[in-house]
Amino acid sequence: MKSTVIAASLLVALAGFAATPADAAGCLKGAVVGGVAGHYAGHHGLLGAGAGCLIGRHEANKRAREQTQQNQRYDTTYRTR
Repeated sequence: MKSTVIAASLLVALAGFAATPADAAGCLKGAVVGGVAGHYAGHHGLLGAGAGCLIGRHEANKRAREQTQQNQRYDTTYRTR
């Protein structure tokens, strides 16, 4: 039973990554950290991986938004008409 659940979750995870590879920034790292933390905090590795993915993606979006604002603030290129 356990191996069936693991195989099914792996298949779903791989299908999700194949569908949107560009949206994975921060998700993989967060999923690994969250999965390990969830495993050691009561054998809830899959829940931890899901939560870690969401948090990692949120942080990556926040960092990208801050970088974009900083680039716009310090845009010193000369524009010719």
